[in-house]
Amino acid sequence: MKKFGTGAGEVAGRTGAHLLVAALEAQGTDMVFGVPGESYLPVLDALHDSGIRFITCRQEGGAAIMAEAQGKLTGRPGICFVTRGPGATNASAGVHIAQQDATPMILFVGQVARDMRHRGAFQEVDYSAVFGSMTKWAVEIDNPARIPELVSRAFRVACQGRPGPVVIALPEDMLADIADAPDAPVAAPVDAFPDPAALADLAGRLARAERPVAILGGSGWTADTAATFTAFAQAHDIPLAVEFRRQMLVDATSEVYAGDLGFGANPALLRHVKGADLILLLGGTMGEVPSQGYELLTIPNPGTPLVHVYPGAEELGRVYQAALSILASPRAFVTAGLSPLSHSVPPARAAWRESARAAYRAWTDDVPANPGPVQMAEVVSALRALPSDSIMCNGAGNYAIWLHRFHRYRAYGTQLAPTSGSMGYGLPAAVGAKLQHPDRTVVALAGDGCFLMHGQEFATAVQHGAAIVAVVIDNGMYGTIRMHQEREFPGRVLGTQLFSPDFAALARAYGGVGFTVEKAGEFQAAFDAAIASGRPALVHVRLDPEAITPTSTLTGIREKALAG
Repeated sequence: MKKFGTGAGEVAGRTGAHLLVAALEAQGTDMVFGVPGESYLPVLDALHDSGIRFITCRQEGGAAIMAEAQGKLTGRPGICFVTRGPGATNASAGVHIAQQDATPMILFVGQVARDMRHRGAFQEVDYSAVFGSMTKWAVEIDNPARIPELVSRAFRVACQGRPGPVVIALPEDMLADIADAPDAPVAAPVDAFPDPAALADLAGRLARAERPVAILGGSGWTADTAATFTAFAQAHDIPLAVEFRRQMLVDATSEVYAGDLGFGANPALLRHVKGADLILLLGGTMGEVPSQGYELLTIPNPGTPLVHVYPGAEELGRVYQAALSILASPRAFVTAGLSPLSHSVPPARAAWRESARAAYRAWTDDVPANPGPVQMAEVVSALRALPSDSIMCNGAGNYAIWLHRFHRYRAYGTQLAPTSGSMGYGLPAAVGAKLQHPDRTVVALAGDGCFLMHGQEFATAVQHGAAIVAVVIDNGMYGTIRMHQEREFPGRVLGTQLFSPDFAALARAYGGVGFTVEKAGEFQAAFDAAIASGRPALVHVRLDPEAITPTSTLTGIREKALAG
């Protein structure tokens, strides 16, 4: 036990900051992300002598995204430290992503001293009020003796039930106070396991179903549970679809994989979901995007017998009144529930599964040619040739359509993309992923607008030796918004045009390597050189603005809108 003071004034105990760092170490934390601030300087000092690596970032939003990405990959809370006021509000982008994506994450925020609270002190924020609607829990620690208790609780809250973010405010004077408190043990999250009676009910429904579809989504999966459920589906001829940006849950080469329910989903897949006689929704919620604007299934009665398996009781029945609701995480459901579900496969089901698979192949095998010299088919081909454990990261924008539709995700933990549609996600997520898995290839895809929202984190990659490869698809505009602009107000362009730097030169200025692709046939060589460099690298792809989607052009969209 460290002692502070001398002689008669000597006190046994640890400062709040040392208690906090010890609490993180007790939970197995070995890396945190952040931007330093004076409001939590004692924590930085305590980290100095710890076994925890502090990743210095360039903007709090990027730091929070890195932590969120680590939470996605590990299933344990990613940790981020930011200063009070503007530091916290900058970080809110990452907190919102974690909330929408059900990702375990803990954001520690510096706070004004306790004797200054509620006076509008410098950079003071009521964090419970600000973050209450986008977190599972927001709390301020006033007593350093309670740090082990509350940090342990935060890890449990972030992981149990529907995972999500927690925000903890740290008054700066509390961090210097001394307290004598023991460390808390590792917080092992508790799973909800399926009711045997519900499993018996589901077994009967599966045995009778000739046209079942399973839709996988959400979080709480592991590589083993994802692979085990795919094997179950293969043995029983059950087509598997995935929710928006959850493609890594099923090996795309599996004969049961039917595609993803994202923006611009395969119409044939939508017909299969509508034509199913049983839908098993496992781990997801069928929110706005996978439900195609809440029109794929009717509300509250889905119109098709729905079995909903989810770890949070608050979600079951919230939108869809399922024929059968099962309170269980995907991990617990697969571990405990698959053996009782084995059944004889109805003869008609093989053709049903084959039809769904054929529709997926027809939708994704060939990448159409696009306007301009640079072809997105070359980008897709290069990505498909990467090792199966390569991690693909992207934010929001029309460039992501090619990745989501045509790339073949082969393994769990290879997709980092925000279901919240947050721009700027891909680059910082890639940095977090590469630091977590330095032996794996990590690629960040971004549009020109998307990249510059958190492009400064390329400097973080250089500083900390994260040899990511960023592929910037530059069409000189906010492409998604321009596409909608042309549909709704054809020819009346305002606010969507962009002037961007030479991104390859920018990467070199940051200390990385950069390549430019302007002609057909140039991408593969540039991409290979970027990977071979062993340094943070960027490939700047100049794409014709007309190539707005794989199957449409800006001119075509405008002309169609003008024709009424």
